[in-house]
Amino acid sequence: MLARILVPVWGEDVGETVLAHAAALAHRHKAHIVVAHCRARPEDMMPHGIPLPGFVRDAILKQAAQMADQEETGLRDRLHRFAMALDLQEAERPTGDAATVHFVEEHGRLTDMIKHNGRLADLIVVAKPDRDRNLGQNALKSGLFQTGRPVLMCPSGGDVAPDFGGHVTVGWNGSIEASRAVALTLDLVAAAQKVTVLAAGSGKPHGATPEDLLDYYRLRGITADLVRFEARNPGLALLKRTAELGAGLLVMGAYGQSHERETLFGGNTQSVVDKAEIPVVLAH
Repeated sequence: MLARILVPVWGEDVGETVLAHAAALAHRHKAHIVVAHCRARPEDMMPHGIPLPGFVRDAILKQAAQMADQEETGLRDRLHRFAMALDLQEAERPTGDAATVHFVEEHGRLTDMIKHNGRLADLIVVAKPDRDRNLGQNALKSGLFQTGRPVLMCPSGGDVAPDFGGHVTVGWNGSIEASRAVALTLDLVAAAQKVTVLAAGSGKPHGATPEDLLDYYRLRGITADLVRFEARNPGLALLKRTAELGAGLLVMGAYGQSHERETLFGGNTQSVVDKAEIPVVLAH
């Protein structure tokens, strides 16, 4: 049951596209969205290595606290407007019969905030990272490696497709990461009108076959089609096949090799993270 969706935010940007994708799933599953804002601590705003008189330090701390209060107020105002536009009910706790949203704020680092709120979330929703501007990578990495939960990576712009989540493709290669992605997204996949398993090559040695996955889904009342393909870069091929099939959501395992190795030398997951123009659910 997809019941709790985490949307981490930092700075002054709520992330309209991210919240819109979360809202679409919340309406489909009558889920509760927690928008968690990471608020910088005033002491983090202090210049390091520079001795300051006490009155200057106090003035900087006071100004930093005031700026943080203004930022939070602005975020809450924007969240309220977004919630109304997305037909979300604001509530501290889920009702179970409607899509709801709640804003919380925590001091400290973004990665710690995601760990705290993400480990009991059914899905974490983040924006696609922008490596050129060094934006968003920590949120995706923390969600994948520090929570054990699936992460929905949303494209940076554009509207949510009307049939978002209606046709889902599932990348399968028999790996542990792919297995975890399947297990952690059963509710998402079960709610789709059409499911297509995409299988590249012969898969992992001794791993479950695509046909085994179809049986696994069938036992849970999910009917899926199977499409096989060959490709030098399976990650890019998954995106291409998903687009060709007209599916609006890809589910796949993430970073069978280390994140650092794929970031430096490339890899299937990093290709998807860099090139995806559709929402992708990743699980490690």
